[in-house]
Amino acid sequence: MAEGPIATIIRKKLTQALTPERLVIEDDSARHAGHHHEGGIDARPGGESHFNLEIVSAAFEGMGRLERQKTINRLLAEEMAGPVHALSIKARAISETDGT
Repeated sequence: MAEGPIATIIRKKLTQALTPERLVIEDDSARHAGHHHEGGIDARPGGESHFNLEIVSAAFEGMGRLERQKTINRLLAEEMAGPVHALSIKARAISETDGT
């Protein structure tokens, strides 16, 4: 399944700023059907309003969990103020991975 326009923007911003070794963006909006923030950018049910994000980047070395999340939230401030209602973040430094 192809990424929607919001996921594409998220991928571009995070890739440019953090040069991730791993980046997984999952649109989890369908699980929130009927939620009052459902719809995202094109107001269709299940459309790009809730995401799960997994990112591994050398940029996170030396940062705590909260600082990593704040960094991502700053980078995606425009999306979080608009179509994205919820973003679950799993951010790790390369040294915290086993190569997967």
